[in-house]
Amino acid sequence: MSLVFIPEDMDWVCEPCGERLQPGKVELTYLGNAFHVELPVCPKCGAVYIYEELALGRIHEVEQLLEDK
Repeated sequence: MSLVFIPEDMDWVCEPCGERLQPGKVELTYLGNAFHVELPVCPKCGAVYIYEELALGRIHEVEQLLEDK
């Protein structure tokens, strides 16, 4: 099962490649734990965009839970 974190506004372009970002499945790891999520990804270079709201919200919560173990 994957989590989906695709913001409603997907009108973003990869700066180095000039390609429009598209939803894509990626693996995030933290402290040896892997999470499969769907995030905006550059189809050319594979760069993943983790937007601020997600990084400071849900991802931060997960980091805190893992560190408290």
